[in-house]
Amino acid sequence: MEMDAELKNSILKTGTTILGIVCRDGVVMAADRQITMGHVVYRKDERKVFQVNDYIVMAGCGIAGDIQRVPKFISAELKLKELRSKSRPTVKQAASLLNNISYNGIRQPSMIPQQAGFLIGGFNEDGSAELYSVEAAGSVSHVTDYDANQGSGMPYVIGLLERQYKPGMSVKEGVELAVEAIKSSTQRDTGSGHGIDVFTITKSGIQKVIDQEILPEYRDKEKVKVVAEKK
Repeated sequence: MEMDAELKNSILKTGTTILGIVCRDGVVMAADRQITMGHVVYRKDERKVFQVNDYIVMAGCGIAGDIQRVPKFISAELKLKELRSKSRPTVKQAASLLNNISYNGIRQPSMIPQQAGFLIGGFNEDGSAELYSVEAAGSVSHVTDYDANQGSGMPYVIGLLERQYKPGMSVKEGVELAVEAIKSSTQRDTGSGHGIDVFTITKSGIQKVIDQEILPEYRDKEKVKVVAEKK
């Protein structure tokens, strides 16, 4: 039991903030860049939201290895499915595939079962954009407004999204809201920080619209006071 506990404590896990916002003209997906190992910031440049293929974007929270591995499976399986059926899979079918991978990953006998939740968004051949949330145990839900899955930053952004999200908002407004949400989580969640990546998904395609690094800024109190007095 001691060895098992020690092994679990040594696993590289991610504290993170991921989110997706459904807009009238598409979907916005975003994430921070920090990876933690226990109480240590292990990396500051890990991308957690990324384009899987020409029509799918995924964002993951949980064990870093699973976040890196699962999208590769999804990409390959979707390509095989397309070749077999001679038609491109829908976003719903991609979410169903992810659902099966997550469900099997946590229930198959393993010393370290899969531990990652995902948001998966994309656009269908008819131009419609969709967003789905697949939690670590495999359950899948169709998101019609916003979601932050089970990342450590979720409690810090879900309230903000609930207050500021407006049904029918534009993708441009969704991007602005996503940036504010990630900034809010990085201020309070010790597992999130160091960068913001934002993708938009519309009938025109997938675009990465925000690629920002968050740097610490040290300010002398006296200088701040002088600037304030001059104003």
